[in-house]
Amino acid sequence: MSRKTLFIITLLLFFSCASLWAITAEEIIAAVDANTSFASSHSSGAIITVDRFGEKKSTFEAWSKGDNTSLIEFTSLAERGQKILRTGSSLYLYYPEADQLIRLQGAALRQSVLGSDLSYEDMTRESSTLASYDATLEGEDVIDGIQCWIVKLVAKSRSSAYPIQTLWVDQERFVVRKGLYATAAGRALKEMEVIALMEVGGVAMAKESRIADLLKRGSSTTMRIESIEIDIPLPDALFSLENLSW
Repeated sequence: MSRKTLFIITLLLFFSCASLWAITAEEIIAAVDANTSFASSHSSGAIITVDRFGEKKSTFEAWSKGDNTSLIEFTSLAERGQKILRTGSSLYLYYPEADQLIRLQGAALRQSVLGSDLSYEDMTRESSTLASYDATLEGEDVIDGIQCWIVKLVAKSRSSAYPIQTLWVDQERFVVRKGLYATAAGRALKEMEVIALMEVGGVAMAKESRIADLLKRGSSTTMRIESIEIDIPLPDALFSLENLSW
C-alpha cells in the first residue's frame, strides 16, 4: 500500500470515528492534493473545444515528477511538437516551427492553450495547494447527488493566476467535483465540473472534466485522460530546457 493511499484511508477512518471531530479546510485540501500527487506519472489524453467555429480536438502526452515539475507535448497533427514545461514556479513554451522558447509568468499563465477554455495554469497546476492558498470551509452542498464540502481558497500571492477559488469536494472520495475561479474582487473567471472519475493507485481522480471560460461566450472545453501510469522511473533530463527542442 502506498503512503498516499494510507494517508487517505487514515483520514477517512479518523473522520468516521465520532461526530465530535470536525474536519478542517486544510485537511480537506491536503487529502485532495494527495489524490492527485504522484511520485511520477505518464499520461495521454485529449482536449476537445466546442465554440462558434465548431469542434477542435488536440491530443497530448504528459509527464510529471513530484509536486511542481511537468512536461506536456502535443501529438495532434496541427500542434505536433509543441511543448509546455513547468519546473517550480517557471513555465516555458516551445514552438518547433519557429524553434522558439517563451517563458510565461504572472497573468500570462491565464492565457488560453490552443484556443481552448484551458489556461497554462490549468494544464500545469502545482499539487501543493496549501503552499499557495489559505483555505476556509464555507459549508456543504450536494452536486449530482454527491455530498460535498465547499472550500474557499484565497491566494497568498498576487502572482497567482486565480486569486480566489471555490471548490466543491466529494466528502467520500476527496476529489473536486466542481470549481469556480475568480479575481480578487470576486469576478468569476472560469467554471469547472467533473464529468467522470477513474481509479488510479487506489484513489479517485478526474477522468473527464468540462471547463468554461466565463469571459468567453458559447465556448466550452472537455479535458479527457485516456491512459495514465504512476510511480514510474523518469529521468530528470526529461524536464530540462535542453530537452524541449528535441
